[in-house]
Amino acid sequence: MLTDIAVSAAAVWAFMTGLFLIALVRKDNGIVDAAWGPGFILLAAISLALHPAWTGRRLLLSGLVLLWAVRLSFHIFHRNRGRGEDFRYAAWRARWGRTFVLRSYLQIFMLQGFFMVLIALPLVLLARRPAAAWSALDAAGLGVWLIGFLFEAVGDAQLARFKRHPDHRGLIMTGGLWAYTRHPNYFGEALMWWGIFLVSLAVPGGWPGLLGPLTITLLLRFVSGVPLLERKYADRADFAAYAGAVNAFLPWFPRRRKSAP
Repeated sequence: MLTDIAVSAAAVWAFMTGLFLIALVRKDNGIVDAAWGPGFILLAAISLALHPAWTGRRLLLSGLVLLWAVRLSFHIFHRNRGRGEDFRYAAWRARWGRTFVLRSYLQIFMLQGFFMVLIALPLVLLARRPAAAWSALDAAGLGVWLIGFLFEAVGDAQLARFKRHPDHRGLIMTGGLWAYTRHPNYFGEALMWWGIFLVSLAVPGGWPGLLGPLTITLLLRFVSGVPLLERKYADRADFAAYAGAVNAFLPWFPRRRKSAP
């Protein structure tokens, strides 16, 4: 297993280093977001190449990762096209000053690459395990993944449609899935990796793969997802009212909303 992880890590290092050089030329670190999905396609391909016994379960997980990654990358590319560098990366560019190049490489590209390898651990573990009969865990995992995929895809589509309407300029999305969780797309992404983990549990020795969904959930909820995005709206009374009524991550029925002063 250590050899598989080392090969995966080396491939991700080369991928992220090349991406970093492109970002330097373009002066836009935001391209790392669109590369998040392709990074996992690379890891899935390496897993299949290292252990070419292509069982149905491995093909299923690889197909799920491919579907998620292609949809997410297309969405991010289309959303960011022509908008310039994302406000988060632009703020770091201004704040880091002379250390910007080194910190960008380590804290954005290499750190993201590290998390890629960690999150993809269920795929790596499954590749080294013998084939096993289909089980209820496979069905449960697929069901969980599909729910997560719908949350992410539908949430993204609803937000994109909301932003295209000229009357919504400057307003906060509070309808659709966004009425039940402030970040249905983040919740959906985490849920998909929990589904992948459940499928990987169908073979012996899959428990260490728990690090994958646990890592992405903690990152999105407490580090790079919800906190960074909501910091942008911290001083807005309308967002405070929305946040007081709707859960940040786990979907639930909205509480009675207090009117913004």
